[in-house]
Amino acid sequence: MDKLLQFFPNLNSYQIEQFKQLDPLYKEWNAKINVISRKDIDHLYEHHILHSLTIAAFFDFSNHTILDVGTGGGFPGIPLAIMFPHCQFTLVDSIGKKIKVVEQISNSLKLTNVKTLHINVKEHKQTYDYIVSRAVCNFNEFVAITRKNLSYNPYGGIIYLKGGDLLQELTLFKDKIQIFNIYDKIPIPFFETKKIVWLKTNLLNH
Repeated sequence: MDKLLQFFPNLNSYQIEQFKQLDPLYKEWNAKINVISRKDIDHLYEHHILHSLTIAAFFDFSNHTILDVGTGGGFPGIPLAIMFPHCQFTLVDSIGKKIKVVEQISNSLKLTNVKTLHINVKEHKQTYDYIVSRAVCNFNEFVAITRKNLSYNPYGGIIYLKGGDLLQELTLFKDKIQIFNIYDKIPIPFFETKKIVWLKTNLLNH
């Protein structure tokens, strides 16, 4: 929690309280339904919450609609929904028990800007300004199954959290993407190899 406040010092008291509630909420639900690995639950703030919020270090959403694909335990969607209360977030996952946890946590936090859907994104037709995800599959495959969900907002696009060597995987879009090194803005060892891949909608459609 201290690191979160260190890198995001402009959080208001209500947001801080919501972020504080995440630890007991996830520990309670994770004991019932495993959405975060046992060894990782003790690193919830750094490995999951702060990792999700790294998007906010590079992007500033304003009254946008955002789809979180393969949200799992609610990442990056739940932390981003706290950070951007004026944006509407839809969190989807094909695994029902995970969506149940996300729904319960969202309700506990009174997040009125979060909608959860138990659905495979391939079957989801609605469009959004932005699509976010934490490396649910190969980037090329991800673009193929989600590009239909992008509305034509020239400032929107796909924001993908990914680690490791991306060169081979991103060859298909190499002239259209930007890669941000998370460590440049949040210099914590955990983020040394972690990146954000950014593909703008107007480049995807050309």
